[in-house]
Amino acid sequence: MGKEGEELTEQETAIYDRQIRVWGVDAQRRLSKSHIFVSGLRGTVIEFCKNIVLAGVGSLTLNDDRLVTEELLSANFLVPSDENVTRGKSLAELCCESLKDFNPMVSVSVEKGDLASFDVEFFQKFDAVVISCCSLLTKKSVNAKCRKLPRRVTFYTVECRDSCGEIFVDLQDYSYSQKKNEETIECQLQYPSFEEAIAVPWRSLPKRTSKLYFSMRVIERFEVLGNRNPRDTSADDLPNVLKLRKELCEAQCINESQIPDPLLQRLLVARVEFPPVCAIIGGVLGQEVIKAISGKGDPLKNFFLFDAMDGKGIIEDISNINS
Repeated sequence: MGKEGEELTEQETAIYDRQIRVWGVDAQRRLSKSHIFVSGLRGTVIEFCKNIVLAGVGSLTLNDDRLVTEELLSANFLVPSDENVTRGKSLAELCCESLKDFNPMVSVSVEKGDLASFDVEFFQKFDAVVISCCSLLTKKSVNAKCRKLPRRVTFYTVECRDSCGEIFVDLQDYSYSQKKNEETIECQLQYPSFEEAIAVPWRSLPKRTSKLYFSMRVIERFEVLGNRNPRDTSADDLPNVLKLRKELCEAQCINESQIPDPLLQRLLVARVEFPPVCAIIGGVLGQEVIKAISGKGDPLKNFFLFDAMDGKGIIEDISNINS
């Protein structure tokens, strides 16, 4: 993490002049000294990486040891289609090479290894951790590791299935400035962890809560019970998913109509991402990370859900009753 007193260089000031005019020198200084870790390089995360590299973070570390497949190429504009170029290289290595061309001022590197195997100390050197394409257990584990550190490391998960997307944000105890009537007001928010958030009883949530939120939790639970990898589902799983939905709704005391069959089916068969949806979700995620690092702007708390079928982006505050 960059030292609080470090100033922007003349080169940084010249390159980021337009951004400095929008959010100020101090915000750009914090951004330029920040270190971001990203794991799971599908289309939505690729859009996010592009956005924060152009914004001018200090460094970006990529983690994804998978080799390139047709499915992974569907919404990843950073990977060349030439097999001679991609052969033998991981997704992270290929994306790293392309991202360096977007902004030479940003240090982009690759961290090999299984995300779940990284210990608490590994995350100490980052200001923000963004993960995708991983199991529910890994999400909970990485979030818990970030929370054990002596300083705040913000945590985000992002998923894009079919034409739907979800972002989760954990800023822990977060303070920021807000302008009202020419006055600057100091605000503070307390965030639950991912594990705490999804454990909030459904019956305690407002009736207007997004159907996509409930649907994502059902699919998530189905993958855990079936020992499935993320997205390792198909239309054939629908009968078992509907049975699980019934069990969960009865246990949580909510109506099954809150989790529509067509929405569950769309999420089950989702194998590829839609680039326009990736651009929207990746743009929102980039904005939230920049806000958290700079301390400028009202942060999202704590879920953002988007469905291209109705074109709505919804923020849901899913928090413990006592938080």
